[in-house]
Amino acid sequence: MRTRLLPLLIVLLAAVLLALGLPLAVSVAAAQQQRVVVDRIDDTARFAALAQFVTDAPGGSRPAATDERRQTLRRELDSYYGVYGIRAGVFYRNGSAMANAPVDWFVPRTGEVREAFDESLLSRRSHDPEQVWPWRRSRLVVASPVIRDGDVVAVVVTESPTGQMRSRTLRGWLLIGAGEAAAMLLAVGAALRLTGWVLKPVRVLDATTHDIATGRLKSRVAAAGGPPELRRLARSFNEMADNVEDVLEQQRAFVADASHQLRNPLSALLLRIELLALELPEDSEEIASVRTEGKRLAQVLDDLLDLALAEHAEADLRLTDVGALTGERVAAWSPAAAAQGVTLAGDCPPTTAWADPITLSSALDAVIDNAVKFTPEGGTVEVAVASDGDSCTVVVTDTGPGLTEEELARVGDRFWRSNRHQNVKGSGLGLSITRALLAAGGGSICYAHHEPQGLRVTVTVPRHAETGRGPAPD
Repeated sequence: MRTRLLPLLIVLLAAVLLALGLPLAVSVAAAQQQRVVVDRIDDTARFAALAQFVTDAPGGSRPAATDERRQTLRRELDSYYGVYGIRAGVFYRNGSAMANAPVDWFVPRTGEVREAFDESLLSRRSHDPEQVWPWRRSRLVVASPVIRDGDVVAVVVTESPTGQMRSRTLRGWLLIGAGEAAAMLLAVGAALRLTGWVLKPVRVLDATTHDIATGRLKSRVAAAGGPPELRRLARSFNEMADNVEDVLEQQRAFVADASHQLRNPLSALLLRIELLALELPEDSEEIASVRTEGKRLAQVLDDLLDLALAEHAEADLRLTDVGALTGERVAAWSPAAAAQGVTLAGDCPPTTAWADPITLSSALDAVIDNAVKFTPEGGTVEVAVASDGDSCTVVVTDTGPGLTEEELARVGDRFWRSNRHQNVKGSGLGLSITRALLAAGGGSICYAHHEPQGLRVTVTVPRHAETGRGPAPD
């Protein structure tokens, strides 16, 4: 969730910063240019004041005072050009120069300088030049009319280089960019803290939910920060988990107590049946049927008690040689398999994993027992141990009748038995007890078809300890 929420916040923050930064950058560039334009307007106004009285066109007779003013104007323009590198000139209406610097600079027939010159002839200052950006190499043109007795007699034109102005604009933009980057870093840091604060209770709740789903019913949501709504949700979740655990505990206690309390009356009943059998003929079919049903009921009660204990038991995980343990169970079941004409073979290389040895032995006994029980004479049961980086598996395959798809979906349910195997001895609780015992230690059991015929049962145990002690060595 954090990986989805953070990009959204960062994009929104970036959009806000861009929305603020772009207008600020434009205003900085406009302010720099406006500053230069105002300076040029002041300069052209000063040159226009000097040129007001130098109004005679070249070629005519002019007084000495006029020549002196013209020389003064030329010296000012030359000094202005020499110091600032700005082209400046005063031009008569016909475009001829009254004074200019450099002396080879004139008003061209076309272009921006000509447009500014023509606009000033209409007795108004040239319009503000187009905005100059740092990447655009251009010159800034400002023109002002020289007015005498209400008439425009000449025009002062300046053409300024924009290198320094563009440099100042670029420096301003770099400062804005640095500020935007710093603000973005601060915003990302705040977003990280905010999302961590908001999502920490969610992560804790998710981890606790996973623990409870995998059988660790004692897990609870630890007190954590976050918004009040999520803290209230955590408290409600803990209350719900407590209620669920209480209900399950009551169910387990009921099953255990019922099975335990029923064993004594059932034992007394079986004893009376045996006493009654002494008064009847030895070959009585009815008394044999009653004995069988009584023993089956006793087995069901024992299995119910085992199931209640299995669901409540804590796994005693330890580093176990699964290969050696499986080999022992294969050897223990070999006589029973041979008695039924079934070949029991094992491939059990040394492989260690974290498991409860008693639980794993019980699980293997139940699985091998079923495989041998349902494999016809002349069939084969194979037991193979394998491991990968995270888990160790014990695969038991047989060549029996196998199960249908519908039966595979139900195998392992409590009291479930296939209709084809109702006459086979059993209560239908063995695999349920096995699954409960394995789940308590982080293991599992699954069922699949074995080609070309039979059933494939896989018992899996983890190779990592819950406390994070790392993988078990081979």
